[in-house]
Amino acid sequence: MNLIRIATRKSPLALWQSEHVADLLRHAHPGIEVVLVPMSTRGDEVLDRSLAAIGGKGLFLKELELTMLRGEADCAVHSLKDVPMELDPPFALPAILQRADPADAFVSNHHASLDALPQGARVGTSSLRRQAQLRARRPDLQLLDLRGNVNTRLAKLDAGEYDAIVLACAGLQRLGFESRIRARLAAPEWLPAPAQGAIAVETRADEAVTNALFAALDHQATRTCVEAERAMNRALHGSCHVPVAAFAEWQGESLRLEGLVGSAADGRQVRGHASGIASAPELLGQQVARDLLAQGADALLREHV
Repeated sequence: MNLIRIATRKSPLALWQSEHVADLLRHAHPGIEVVLVPMSTRGDEVLDRSLAAIGGKGLFLKELELTMLRGEADCAVHSLKDVPMELDPPFALPAILQRADPADAFVSNHHASLDALPQGARVGTSSLRRQAQLRARRPDLQLLDLRGNVNTRLAKLDAGEYDAIVLACAGLQRLGFESRIRARLAAPEWLPAPAQGAIAVETRADEAVTNALFAALDHQATRTCVEAERAMNRALHGSCHVPVAAFAEWQGESLRLEGLVGSAADGRQVRGHASGIASAPELLGQQVARDLLAQGADALLREHV
């Protein structure tokens, strides 16, 4: 195979990520031609309602999958945090790239940190996970919906619609906006979405030649971490409809996983953590999920169903 067609959303971040994968593929396989197939998804077009209200992050995925099923593309590139915990057949993830910064970013033009915000300040985020952690730390804040791509969100902040917004560090860094990060909201105090900061390549599982090409891009250490995080989320039946956070990191030859389930309504939360052998990330994720459920996470999850 000497041509790979990458289906991608049209947002600047999605195009950057797809071009990044294309460059890595060209470097790993000199002589291969890689082209982008940009398209708009319903998740990009409906900006007046939260993602949870219009069907969840799977909106970003389904239309790209249909492009592959129609034979118009060979793969799609995603932020792995937007990929559902269970892929529909016949799809697979042959490559998960080395993770970038997994933290969230506090972005403000006038305030240096979350704790420096004045009483009742307006903070923009549509993420239930971020809302839950903001409520726990600063129950006085006004939390306002914030949709659109990274550039749109920054423009809304600059127009004075918010006192601060919370975004992913990785997205800002990839688009050259690292200087906009006033403070990192990082583990263990603040937990990211499962797999935040990781890019994944999705293909048809039955396309052996395509999958073999992408195997060179897979970063095993990252895959192990995000598999633990996603296993925890899967065991909790989590999605973007519920405030679930997780972060795994290597500690020597073992893996440590931190997990959180919260309430976007009032900031109540339960936390759990465990360490285990790196060869069994799925079991580690399930163990932390059981710990969270034993502490009452199911009641918090039911609030958001």
